[in-house]
Parts: sequence; structure tokens; C-alpha cells
Amino acid sequence: MRFFLTLLIVFALFTPGEAQQAKKIPRIGFLSAAPRSALSERIEAFRQGLRELGYVEGKTIVIEWRFGEGKLDRLPALATELVRLNIDVIISGGPAPTRAAKEATKTIPIVMTNEGDPVGTGLVASLARPGGNVTGFSTLSPELSGKRLELLKEIVLKLSRVGVFGDVIRPGTAQALKEINVAADGFGCSFNTWKYEDLRI
Repeated sequence: MRFFLTLLIVFALFTPGEAQQAKKIPRIGFLSAAPRSALSERIEAFRQGLRELGYVEGKTIVIEWRFGEGKLDRLPALATELVRLNIDVIISGGPAPTRAAKEATKTIPIVMTNEGDPVGTGLVASLARPGGNVTGFSTLSPELSGKRLELLKEIVLKLSRVGVFGDVIRPGTAQALKEINVAADGFGCSFNTWKYEDLRI
């Protein structure tokens, strides 16, 4: 779903007809914090989606792949490198790559994926009217958190205590925890949260 929506946005930016008229091969920059090996299935799904739209990598479209290999401090330099290549659009996989891309350019369109709360983190002005050069797909869905707990309760009938840990300072997480708390109260479950820094593993 994530890459399908990304493709819709990317090809709204430059359609095959426009590319043929200009006789220019569209160039996509792909920026991710993860290692390339961890994204092999998604990369192939992305390429397949391109092929279904008539784009073949290396022939009718160029993709500049950049991976942080798990090192977030590499992202700003990778984003700057993509900007220098004069690409048409950047696809960013996650909050950190999107932030790096946004800081690297104010003009090249950025299509974000896998962003939990782009409004709360300041990447866009609003979901309806993002403004600037960032758009894309948000995974913000706090209302589903209560439903997840409900499903867990159906699976574990004697469920009485629920523990959740996460980054509670992120706006999206805070909303999700609120929904879980409401659901837990409805089921008569006790509910506890922990911050990552409180965990000792």
C-alpha cells in the first residue's frame, strides 16, 4: 500500500506523456536510513510498480538509490548528493530521511513514506494542505490502536494487564497511547507505558 500510494504521487508529478514531450528521462532519488538489503522486497515491488506504469529502470527512468545503512548521521550528506544530481523527485522512506531531504532542498518535490505524524513533526503544515515541497503518505492512525487492543483481548481472553513502550514525546505516539488507554479502561485492563530510556535490556 505504501509504495502504491507513492507511485500515484510520483507519477502525478511527471506523466509518461510529459516525459516523452520533453524527451527527458525522469530521475527519481530514493533516500532511506535502512540498509539496502533490508528493503530488497520493497525495492522489487517499487520496480514492478514502475514497470506496470511503463517505466523501466535504466531505460525510461533513472533511479538514484541512497541508503544510510542504519546510520542516521549519513542522511544529510546523501540528501545533498541527490539534490546535486538534479533529480526530479525524492522518495524518502521514514521521518529521518524526509527531514534530511527537506533540509537539503526547498524546490525538489519530496514524497514521504512511512511517516507517523508529519504535522506533529513539522514536515508539513497539514495533511489536507501540506504546503512547501513535501507530500506523500502518513501512517498516522491512532484510532486503530484501540482496535488492536480489542483484537488482542479477543485472542487472549484472560488479558488483564497491558504494557506498551515507545517514544511518548512524539505526537503520533501520544495520540495512540490515549486511544489504547480508553480501550483498556473499557475492557477493565490495567495499562502501563514505558519510555525507551527506562528500559534496561
